[in-house]
Amino acid sequence: MSSPPTPPHHDTHHSHVHHPTSCTTHTSAPPAPFPPSPIIPPLSFSMVAPNIYRSGYPLPINHSFLTLLRLRSIIYLSDKPPLPPTLTWASSQSPPIVIHHFPLPPVKEPFVENDPVGMKNALEVLLDKRNHPVLIHSNKGKHRAGVLVGCVRKLLMGWGLAATFAEYGRYAGEKGEADLEFIELFSPALTFDKRYAPEWLRVQYKEVEGPGGQGEREEEFHGAQGHICNDTYHADTPPPMEI
Repeated sequence: MSSPPTPPHHDTHHSHVHHPTSCTTHTSAPPAPFPPSPIIPPLSFSMVAPNIYRSGYPLPINHSFLTLLRLRSIIYLSDKPPLPPTLTWASSQSPPIVIHHFPLPPVKEPFVENDPVGMKNALEVLLDKRNHPVLIHSNKGKHRAGVLVGCVRKLLMGWGLAATFAEYGRYAGEKGEADLEFIELFSPALTFDKRYAPEWLRVQYKEVEGPGGQGEREEEFHGAQGHICNDTYHADTPPPMEI
């Protein structure tokens, strides 16, 4: 009977282990980073002048974008109070953003007209660069914001009516005859401290004797008289209740 085959001899001292030429280390992939907050400007956003901006009502999705502007104040033109998310975001900024609320109702001819007192007060906020950078906004950024910007162009920057009306029309979509007439005829007496007047101011003013070296436009106030409340919201102002 033949003996069983002898198994091959393995020399453990001289065995060769073939490694791949490149070694692949299997490790778990790091978690994907959270996407950054979207940078989305508000509806109808644009720069009016250095440190002066305009838009429609900012939504929470726009707050990351507006934070980059380092706003000091907001001019809000609407008959509705600021929304609580807006007040919360404004008060969270450093320093907190001051909201100047001018409760202007929308123009509805022939019953509701532009309020000259509210526009005058808003212009005087813009004439103090300690309030800058500042955002002007209404609900959609068309008519009320467009009227204020139109008054800035004509009264403070010396633009002609053709250019002023053309800019208004680009945002409003249609030409509101009452708005254009208001921009053309509005000529208030604006009081401001010339030490803090913005560099883009192009109007002539006379110096008034008194503390602070104030300046005043020489034109008289024209148009229907009215009364308006300027509600200024600071960080410690509680949000208005929704009814």
